[in-house]
Amino acid sequence: MTTTPIADYALVSDRHSAALIGRDGSADWLCFPRFDSPAVFGRLLDEDAGHWSIRPSGPYETSRRYVPRTMVLETTFRTPTGVLVLTDTLLTGPDDRDHRLGAGVPHLLARRVACTEGEVPVEVDYRPRPEYGLVAPILSRVDGGVTARGGAEWLVLTSPVPLEIADSVARAAFPVRAGRALHFGLHRSTLEETPAHVWDQETLAARLDGTVDAWRSWSALHQAYDGPWRELVHCSGRVLQALSFQPSGAIVAAATTSLPEGAGGERNWDYRYTWVRDASLTMGALWVAACPDEANDFFAFLTTAAPSLSRDRALQIMFGVGGEHDLSERTLPHLRGWRDSRPVRVGNGAWNQRQIDVYGELLDAALRLEDQLGDLDEDVRRFLIACADTAAERWTEKDQGIWEVRSDPQHFLYSKVMCWVALDRAIALAARLDAADHVAAWRSVREEIHDTVLREGWNERARAFTQYFGSEALDASNLMLPIVGFLPPDDPRILATIDAVAERLTDDAGLVYRYRTEDGLAGEEGTFLLCTFWLAQALALSGQVDRARAAFERAAAYANDLGLLAEEVDPETGELLGNFPQAFSHIGLVNAAWAIDQALTRTVDRELT
Repeated sequence: MTTTPIADYALVSDRHSAALIGRDGSADWLCFPRFDSPAVFGRLLDEDAGHWSIRPSGPYETSRRYVPRTMVLETTFRTPTGVLVLTDTLLTGPDDRDHRLGAGVPHLLARRVACTEGEVPVEVDYRPRPEYGLVAPILSRVDGGVTARGGAEWLVLTSPVPLEIADSVARAAFPVRAGRALHFGLHRSTLEETPAHVWDQETLAARLDGTVDAWRSWSALHQAYDGPWRELVHCSGRVLQALSFQPSGAIVAAATTSLPEGAGGERNWDYRYTWVRDASLTMGALWVAACPDEANDFFAFLTTAAPSLSRDRALQIMFGVGGEHDLSERTLPHLRGWRDSRPVRVGNGAWNQRQIDVYGELLDAALRLEDQLGDLDEDVRRFLIACADTAAERWTEKDQGIWEVRSDPQHFLYSKVMCWVALDRAIALAARLDAADHVAAWRSVREEIHDTVLREGWNERARAFTQYFGSEALDASNLMLPIVGFLPPDDPRILATIDAVAERLTDDAGLVYRYRTEDGLAGEEGTFLLCTFWLAQALALSGQVDRARAAFERAAAYANDLGLLAEEVDPETGELLGNFPQAFSHIGLVNAAWAIDQALTRTVDRELT
């Protein structure tokens, strides 16, 4: 059974795929060549599903960091005889110093072992298990490394030390003395690509250093935020960039599948796809944390991936990173799951759900990124107009809502509000969209939605806006009403809703649950970090800055030592739960920090005047 805490992992990414490296120097998750490809290393979900560890062979203590302004991981092992530094990264492309981070990547996990003090005995344990652990490949020695053949994979491990092979495992033990550095690399290709090969030490060293330079160049060019929690915001911006798929402009919700929302439960989902909602919110957060120069790529991706919209054809809520539509869900019964959390799933059954809020997030991102989008081509204009028209046509429908419940559809309040947002933003963009003839109809429906939400969504008994029309249940998504401008943040109904969530939808630590109602699934889930950041953001907008800071710091305290956040927190143990790292959580952190910074600025301005 896999028991390593989720917080013990670190992300490395080449903006094509991702690996998770444990505090113990073990690569326990790696999907080549895309985020959603079958895992080559899957120990994250089953002890026997493959890993690649490099660490001291005796006792050690560890510390780690990202090399400043990068997503290159550096783990320091302190042993009784010396100090060893392990540097891990997925190599970026040779042209990335020109800020096209992730272009032309070689699909290679590079690992540098360097001794900085004394002498350290090191052990390497390499067990590739392609196709989520189904394949135990044939390992063969070649000059400078080991090849692995099995299934569709062709893997070549570069090793500067000889490896012993037995039972599809390659091992080595060797000392490293002060001043010496060794470079390992795992290169992947298919028969259709340039074959994977052994890399020489000089080239690996240069490409690893070049990847550090590429991330630093990107950060220097794009990251200008200088408000509260600057380092956390910049880290979140790099994480969001790392979760983007450079070839298409898609953005994944997380790097993993099936890390559970409750340990041992069934709430285990594959998040390695592009949700229109999540990706749109990511683009908005990058507007704060890093200049979103990929905005055109993202909207071009959606314009290409989405079919024409009509009354009978809604916008699909999610796609594969290459634009794939069919993301049918299946289970992998041979995997035990993280802490016996079964089933392990690939694909995601939510792909064909009805979720009418997505038009709002998409058009909100388009308005926020208006300057970055430049001249809109005809396809993008038609697509955005169709999104607004579809929101106007479908807003009266029930749906599964932002939380993708697997129970009966409802008239979810958040979905109605986001249809209002879609029309509000389309009206503001009408000149750019060349859509003046649509504005009168959009404005009429926008007012109808507004009136309906105020009439049907407010519940006197709950003293709050509630989850769906006719319900008394709270839902944290209603904290978005002031954030998107549906009502002023100081409206008494907004203030009452904020207080209701803070008082009745939180755990003992003050972290916010999404909701506490039946959703068609067994078991419990943790508190939701995004929702806690929403609470902080709503409090900041309403002028309650001290409460906002306290809420922000409660949520941010659950970031691991590298600044990474999962989706949820176990209310009993305080452990991170859910897929990791989670874009939603980092989006929430960025936007809440920005809102608090703006609130502080407004306070200073008032004091000066």
